[in-house]
Amino acid sequence: MQDLPTDWGALCALIFLLGMRHGFDADHLAAIDGLTRLNQQRRPGVARYCGALFSAGHGAIVLGIALVVGSVTERWTPPAWLDALGAWVSITFLLAIGAINLHAVLTAAPGKTVPLVSLKGRFLGRLAQARSAWGVAAVGALFALSFDTVTQSVMFAATGAQFGGVIPSVTLGLLFVLGMLVTDGLNGWWIARLIARADEIAALASRIMGAAVAGVSLLVAALGISRLVSPAFEAWSDGKELAFGALLVLSLAASYLLARGLAARRPATRHPAP
Repeated sequence: MQDLPTDWGALCALIFLLGMRHGFDADHLAAIDGLTRLNQQRRPGVARYCGALFSAGHGAIVLGIALVVGSVTERWTPPAWLDALGAWVSITFLLAIGAINLHAVLTAAPGKTVPLVSLKGRFLGRLAQARSAWGVAAVGALFALSFDTVTQSVMFAATGAQFGGVIPSVTLGLLFVLGMLVTDGLNGWWIARLIARADEIAALASRIMGAAVAGVSLLVAALGISRLVSPAFEAWSDGKELAFGALLVLSLAASYLLARGLAARRPATRHPAP
């Protein structure tokens, strides 16, 4: 995050793309998948909006951090160790999430839906099994209380403060949340529709999304490691953050559209109740 664009327009575009990519994190997708399935039978109205509700709770924490950082100072620069530590924590999580979900895709039985695996959900246990709108939003807020999310929020809020204080910081926070809301909201809506299916097309769609999320997680981790250990790669990649972010979001969006297209190819095959 230390090489964010200095141009306000480019910075806003990049933060929005970072929010969209954040919404595609395996932890987000897995949590929304689980919450949607929990609410599908008794609260289908809540189930359709689990992605948006989760993102709203998550975004409330991000906006709170942006407001605090923007209010504290207009010229505060986060220490270098915070940026480096945050980068390594994010890389570690991305490597773990990518490896676990890739293993899930490769070892899934033929014809079976591949569930995305969440690391944070395992830590929260029963707290991640909310069955109400407020509960789903609260789970999203709890997911935001992690070192990688807090560090990222502090970094772009501090950058925004350099453009004039709290308003630019909150503006960047809102753009990040908006990008996240787009991907999380669409994901929750799509999962609610996919749950109604129980055929090989739905299973294939879940494999495509699982492989895409795992691949992008590992790729982002590899790019982060390259920037940290290779001065030559860091110099080459300077100024290309917006292009990298757009490419990653487009790759995930293409995978999402492909999976959704496959799931819509024919009417769902409903199995009789046991």
